[in-house]
Amino acid sequence: MSGRYVIEPNDVLLVVDIQNDFCPGGALPVPEGDAIVPILNRVAQGFANVVLAQDWHPRSHISFASAHPGCKPFQTVEVAYGSQTLWPDHCVQGRPGADFHPALEIPQTALILRKGLHQDIDSYSAFKENDRKTATGLAGYLRERGLTRIFIAGLAYDFCVRYSAEDAKTGGFDVVIVEDACRGLDIDGSMTRTKEALFAFGCANTISEDIIVQ
Repeated sequence: MSGRYVIEPNDVLLVVDIQNDFCPGGALPVPEGDAIVPILNRVAQGFANVVLAQDWHPRSHISFASAHPGCKPFQTVEVAYGSQTLWPDHCVQGRPGADFHPALEIPQTALILRKGLHQDIDSYSAFKENDRKTATGLAGYLRERGLTRIFIAGLAYDFCVRYSAEDAKTGGFDVVIVEDACRGLDIDGSMTRTKEALFAFGCANTISEDIIVQ
């Protein structure tokens, strides 16, 4: 389900977590995470509707290994809503690591959607937090504006991009992944699992050069 797409008035570009901590030199770097910034800047020029998702955690967030004595990053623990991968402290509210990459330039962005704000719930998806109950409000925003097809790009492909795409599709939106504008962590085969999952959900994919401005 890949191909060329002409940008329509009901399309939106969702840019996921292009933040300093997810880029080389950050607390939780995605390999080559900064390499997609020029691609995103170029692609975004064709979209009138753009949303930026931003990880925005309080200190001692439940997803931080440092909040669980004796645990290390990338371990899995059980919390109230199920299994939770533990991460290095990252994207802490108000700290430079939580800022968008300085080279990201999308001035027409209409909404910055902050996620992972709650102390005791992580949030990979831009639509629902990891308890699978707490909504971020993004779906309602998009529906009220009549935006029905979402092009998704960003970091990390196998976590926040994946779960944002799955929740968007489940919520009734058409979803297109801009593959060359994504990078992943690939933890224990998570990239392969993500490709399989997104295909099963019916998400389409494309590359930036195949997105056509009317």
